[in-house]
Amino acid sequence: MALPAASVQLYTLANEFSADPQGSLDRLAEIGFSNVEAFDFVRRPAEIRAALDASGLASPTGHAPLLSDQLWTPDGAIPTPEPEVVFAAAAEIGMTTVIDPFVDPERWLTADGVADIAERLNRAAEQAATFGLTVGYHNHAQEFVASFDGQTAYARFVELTDARVELELDLFWALTGGQDVPALVAQLGDRLTAVHVKDGVVPTTNPWAPGAGEFGSASLDQRHAGTADVPLAEALRAGTGIRYAIVEYDSAPGDVFEDIAASLAFLKNGGFVA
Repeated sequence: MALPAASVQLYTLANEFSADPQGSLDRLAEIGFSNVEAFDFVRRPAEIRAALDASGLASPTGHAPLLSDQLWTPDGAIPTPEPEVVFAAAAEIGMTTVIDPFVDPERWLTADGVADIAERLNRAAEQAATFGLTVGYHNHAQEFVASFDGQTAYARFVELTDARVELELDLFWALTGGQDVPALVAQLGDRLTAVHVKDGVVPTTNPWAPGAGEFGSASLDQRHAGTADVPLAEALRAGTGIRYAIVEYDSAPGDVFEDIAASLAFLKNGGFVA
């Protein structure tokens, strides 16, 4: 199996990127990245494409809402456009896969809710194909709260989605959801095409379990990859079809560019990326 390519989710440096898109991408290129994963790209595809081209970077994957009226983030919601608008923007940027990054926790608590999520993403895959794109889903921890006949909501979702729907597993959030992360990576097989390489002290309770209370990213104790609770090395070795290993922090512990560089060093020094 070819090694994954390294990437970085631009949400990690949302403030820096908003203030100086070109300068932020130039810094990422200097650190050693060839790829990024775009976030909040639909309203400014031409601007992002120009900045990527100027920095010599590509954004093969990107996060955009396909299944919700609003895109949730720990620090506020963003209204969502129609899928065809998302796909047109993604194609303009040069993406290959648009990944839905979050679906409301309550929708994962019933079998009907999970079936509806899967059906909608299957339909989105059909529409994306007309733009030459694929679609995927990125988990947090709410997908692992409910179980149906011994099967987690996430596993049921994977079973109900078409094989062409790609999976991007956030390794930190999967562990927060109580999963054996390397085993889950192995189970997903070639459906798993991207992982979020994220480490930290895992919360003692799932922030999206019923009654867990309000949650914000600032409450997380996240660390450089390979220095905390998440079995990143074992998970990366368990993959069979991972194309992108994507550095991300929901809450960077220090200087964001230094934090990103440290996690990239973990990937390169461990031989986990090409």
